[in-house]
Amino acid sequence: MIAEIKPGKGKGIMAAPPSKSMAHRLLIGAGLSKGKSIIEGISSSEDMKATLDCLSAIGAKYEISGDKVEITGADIRNIPEDAVLRCRESGSTLRFFIPICLLDGKTFSLTGSEKLLSRPLSVYEDIFKKQNIRFEVNPDKITLGGKLRSGTYKIKGNISSQFITGLLFVLPLMEEDSVIQLIPPVESRSYINLTIEALSAFGIEIIWQDEKTLFIKGNQSYNPVSAKVEGDYSNAAFFAALNELGSEIEITGLNPDSLQGDKVYEKNFALLGKGMPTINISDCPDLGPILFALAAVKGGGIFTGTRRLKIKESDRASAMAEELTKFGVAVTVHEDSVVVYPHDFHAPTEILNGHNDHRIVMSCAVLSTITGGKIDGAEASAKSLPDFFERLEKLGFEVILHDA
Repeated sequence: MIAEIKPGKGKGIMAAPPSKSMAHRLLIGAGLSKGKSIIEGISSSEDMKATLDCLSAIGAKYEISGDKVEITGADIRNIPEDAVLRCRESGSTLRFFIPICLLDGKTFSLTGSEKLLSRPLSVYEDIFKKQNIRFEVNPDKITLGGKLRSGTYKIKGNISSQFITGLLFVLPLMEEDSVIQLIPPVESRSYINLTIEALSAFGIEIIWQDEKTLFIKGNQSYNPVSAKVEGDYSNAAFFAALNELGSEIEITGLNPDSLQGDKVYEKNFALLGKGMPTINISDCPDLGPILFALAAVKGGGIFTGTRRLKIKESDRASAMAEELTKFGVAVTVHEDSVVVYPHDFHAPTEILNGHNDHRIVMSCAVLSTITGGKIDGAEASAKSLPDFFERLEKLGFEVILHDA
């Protein structure tokens, strides 16, 4: 699909999309509970569908009514033999469910796109090798077999927090206590805290013993809940960015006390336009594309802590560098930093490429509201925000969708 966006400014009130990060966690917590939970604020995004598919595969039952999902939890120690968990393109779903499949020693498979299955999994690979757990990664699926053990886990703190969250889902269900020791530096701490907050809603207690040590008491159980997903700072950032470019959009439904790391967009946006600010995004890598986009308009910026952008849905730093050159903006990509140089920003010289990445598509769309532009592969926005272009139209932007 090609999205053509005409130059313009938006105005109106918009409810923030539900937090994808929190929704994953609440859905899985409900799926591990004994009884029925009701989770409100679930979008129809591809990532949510992936997590619901996997919950169904392990034996949970669910019914959807609008944005509300009623879930009857699975008997987690009696997952159907040879279950296949379809993760689509959701990295969170894949990394969260891998440890969940290792509670009773059976054999399971997880499938997903080739890009998803090529993303790093070495943290799990190292753990499973030590515990003699079968872990086979092929282009079309991952095969698991064996039983995860409680104990002490030493994990580098500068890897994706998704691995830590995956373990936090399952270690409380073990008979014995466990400890996760994070080797500094610890990045994405906010996402770990988001997991702890979500699991506490189900009665699961996880304690920071110090800044790098998590204590997980064993023999706990998940209790069913009724909960509502809070607004998503990650996706709200794209609409807040439009305000930085002259629109007047009031975003409602964001929790000012949220633990979401991407809440920092408010602070980071304010830094742009003041020379060449240096902004560290190691704790909020998903903000990278929209920060680069705004920097292209507002005089540049230096971004550090960008190393993990290589292993997202696309190589996000390189993808944004490629697209920004079409607007006349020079970008250099280094191992752990990105520099967006001050330049004469102009209308794109050719059609923009979404790189099969929702955050690249939405960042290019924000820029196109200034100059006009066409984005090929715009359907990738459905991964996290299926109604993104509809939202733009409701705010007054002219959007024309074409078949590619």
